[in-house]
Amino acid sequence: MTAAPRPTVRRFPTLLLAGLCMALAACSSTPPAPDWQLNAHSAAQRAVQAYLSGSARVAAVEFARARQETARTGQPALLARVVLLECAARVASLEQDRCSAFEALEKDAAPAEKAYARYLAATLAPQDAALLAPAQRAVATAHTGSAAPVLAAIPDPLSRLVAAGVLLRTGAADPAVMRLATDTASSQGWRRPLLAWLQLQAQRAEQGGDADTAARLRRRMDVVEQGGNLP
Repeated sequence: MTAAPRPTVRRFPTLLLAGLCMALAACSSTPPAPDWQLNAHSAAQRAVQAYLSGSARVAAVEFARARQETARTGQPALLARVVLLECAARVASLEQDRCSAFEALEKDAAPAEKAYARYLAATLAPQDAALLAPAQRAVATAHTGSAAPVLAAIPDPLSRLVAAGVLLRTGAADPAVMRLATDTASSQGWRRPLLAWLQLQAQRAEQGGDADTAARLRRRMDVVEQGGNLP
């Protein structure tokens, strides 16, 4: 899949938006990017930020707009990439639902998109790892020891958080991975995944009999949920 010029705004998982050629830098190319590309890119960007911030209603509206703009091309393969972006955001937030919307588009999706969908579902076959982007491939092929160093090497925060969600689905998310995912969500101010990762760690601490750690994690959750409103 041909990579688009680098965007001048926050990057999302490379596989998903590069193929759509939606980077805002494309505005300066000749000929100019079609309206649908710019509209879909902007809507997808707003949707992901709204979803991760916990604004479900805004996210739903913007994801719908991104799908509508992309559907103007009549190309299911392009629409599949927008759908996968939605699914990736849910994986980053530890939602356990299937990416059912992709299934309706899978027949027309490119091999790389099919591989990415299997990666999100933690069902990727080893021989398909080569179809993933380098950062995702490194996570998919990390079989020994902690995956935290591989995760930490992923520069894009959302891709890192998605990878952590995939590692959890495969059972490879050790405490170091969970802490890194939590720190990533915290540094970005992404409320939804932060609460999910804090909740997971608190539950693990309680199961392990570490009441102090569990209490500290739940105090962090209280800060997020109260939105700065003090008693």
